[in-house]
Amino acid sequence: MAKKKGKPQPRKSKKKRASSFMSSVKKMLLGVFAVVVCFIGVLFIYNWFYPVSKTRLVEKKQDRAEAIVRPKISDKGGSGTSGKKAAQATKNKQTTNPKKETSAYTFQGGAEIPRLKNKQKEQVIKHEGYTVSYNSDYKIANWVAYELTSKEATSKKNERSNKFVSDPMVKGATATNEDYTRSGYDRGHMAPAGDMKWSAKAMRESFYLSNICPQKPGLNRGIWKELEEQSRLWAKDYGSLLIATGPVITDNMKRMGKNRVGVPGAFYKVICYVSGSEYKAIAFILENKDYKKTSLKSMVIPVDSVEKVTGIDFFPAVPDEQERVMEAKIDWDSWSF
Repeated sequence: MAKKKGKPQPRKSKKKRASSFMSSVKKMLLGVFAVVVCFIGVLFIYNWFYPVSKTRLVEKKQDRAEAIVRPKISDKGGSGTSGKKAAQATKNKQTTNPKKETSAYTFQGGAEIPRLKNKQKEQVIKHEGYTVSYNSDYKIANWVAYELTSKEATSKKNERSNKFVSDPMVKGATATNEDYTRSGYDRGHMAPAGDMKWSAKAMRESFYLSNICPQKPGLNRGIWKELEEQSRLWAKDYGSLLIATGPVITDNMKRMGKNRVGVPGAFYKVICYVSGSEYKAIAFILENKDYKKTSLKSMVIPVDSVEKVTGIDFFPAVPDEQERVMEAKIDWDSWSF
């Protein structure tokens, strides 16, 4: 008896196989998506409880703030911070921040004041924003010295007064505005008015003729002005500068005006700041002429060179060993142009 053949099993259609494959792919993708979501969730929760990046950002900001702090070298308008007060202030800073080492305790009031080694006449007069060594023979300064802090360099509290007057504290002969009239020379500031905007009195006194010298317009409005602006940038960057500036006085100087005001053949500016426990200095001597497009950087010289030309000892309050080092060379890495 013949066996009956069973009914043939129906084959799955191509459409059903494709549908099954797509379903498997979707399940796999959903699984991957779920894993990614879980991973992101874990990272979010971890970051919420352990905000590492925020902590590091705060630390960096604190470090930067500490890095730009500079010691207060002297007070304006008085004899300056006394040695005991400066030492006590430094001691307090070292107690709260033992990692930061400075030589601030070596600074005393008037640390910016130079010392004449030649035999020029001088009357030392202290004003609100600067101190001047006035030379009555030539009716100009031997030197003008002051401290310029970052806050002072960026202040805009007071505008230029533009009122040039004789210094009431000068004893004896003095220059007058008439000496400069039709002379061909500008009334050039030694301590610039732009550094004195922090005080109305300092601004007013910066126009005393004891702080003024005859300068060629090309110098006064050119590279000399550029040097003044660069000094303000350095004060902003480094926190505090000691600046001494003035004319190079020689016996054969030209004279002008009724009061026979000396006309210098050149001017100098020396600048010092503190970096950690080291002193950094830079200097310039500029002839009384128009430098046109000459680079200010190309005019840099060591402080020793200015001392030899002028017969002035700059920054005598700095410890002798460090003074010798900082004045003998140019540390280019310490000065940005």
